Amino acid sequence: STNGYKVLHVDRNDYYGGESASLNLQQLYTKFNKGTAPEALGRPHLFNVDLIPKVLLCAGELVKILRATVVERYNMEFMLIDNSFVFKSGKIHKVPATEGEALASGLMGFFEKRSAASFFSFMSNYEVADATTHKGYDLSKMTMAELYKKFKLGNDTIDFIGHAVALHTTEDYLNQPALPTVLKCKLYEDSFAMYGSSPYVYPLYGSGELPQAFSRLCAVYGGTYMLQTPVDKVNFGADGQFESIESKGQTCKAKFVVGDPSYFPNRVKKVGRVIRCIAILDHPIAHINNSNSCQIIIPQKELKRQNDIYILQLSGINKVCPDGKYIAIIGTAVENEANPEADIAPGLSLIGNVIEKFISVSDLYEPTDDGKSSKCFISKSYDSATHFESAAADILDMFHRIHGKPYSFDTAKSAAEESRAE
Repeated sequence: STNGYKVLHVDRNDYYGGESASLNLQQLYTKFNKGTAPEALGRPHLFNVDLIPKVLLCAGELVKILRATVVERYNMEFMLIDNSFVFKSGKIHKVPATEGEALASGLMGFFEKRSAASFFSFMSNYEVADATTHKGYDLSKMTMAELYKKFKLGNDTIDFIGHAVALHTTEDYLNQPALPTVLKCKLYEDSFAMYGSSPYVYPLYGSGELPQAFSRLCAVYGGTYMLQTPVDKVNFGADGQFESIESKGQTCKAKFVVGDPSYFPNRVKKVGRVIRCIAILDHPIAHINNSNSCQIIIPQKELKRQNDIYILQLSGINKVCPDGKYIAIIGTAVENEANPEADIAPGLSLIGNVIEKFISVSDLYEPTDDGKSSKCFISKSYDSATHFESAAADILDMFHRIHGKPYSFDTAKSAAEESRAE
């Protein structure tokens, strides 16, 4: 709508956000068919529980989008996630983000710390356009495994850099060019440096605030939002291009359509499954330095798995539950198809006693075409990671495909400032 389009936004649910909504306690119990929420847990409206929780890297793409569009306009409030941890050799360790933190980390021995500090120093100083910072390495050709070898990094250090700093979910990146991973590490460091204590922020009252803010922005520019509006049919012409949608006997025609995979079952392919567990606790997770909020990553090698396990803890200070209660959410890709809950068992063991838990298993989908010819642009399903980086990349890629040009943060910010001035 900010680009001059007339937008109709329909949602089959009676709440904003679809899969990424934040629900109060009774909505949560109802969604998972658990009846009436117990009064002992507190007033239902004090809970704002994310169905798919994700934190934002302070210097990440989604934060840039928010700053350019909705943050100032709607006074959205964010709070730093206290800490980021990695589980290694049976213990929880703080993830080092700088050369100094690497030297102080309990993840490595003395000599390994020196090698890691040297790597962090190289990464911090590296600039794509400045060959003097490259140390003779062509990162567009050298694999990440080769770069690690140059710095004599051991397997434990490689694990936490690759999975807790660069935020890769598998080992595939090791045999790919090193440049994208080094840039991911720089993004993590830049995010940490913005506030000096944590690379992540999280919206007060849950990430369900994000789709609501964008809906309000759309409305300001003439968009129309319709909740409880199922899409009964999506129509395409003989040439394969999108023509219209049908809902409750009414038809709406448009130049193109944008939506998540659930609205286009015949135009997506299944690429995996993810299991998530939302747990209500009356205590913080042990051994996290009394953090009110944190992310914990369990690298896949630690459990002899193919995919990492992610844990996000939030508390009353994040306005997602009453004081004295905590929300812990565990997520990972399904590997045990016969018993998916076995995949999150290590996470459940780590978070301790649970008052109540809500478990869901979801299929992951990707579109079968890029939408340029069909004029049907479909997002990817949310992955198991507890951060928004892959989702933000998908958003920006969709914008490029729809408009034929990259998203301009400066143009968006200028439009928002002009609107506020009016």
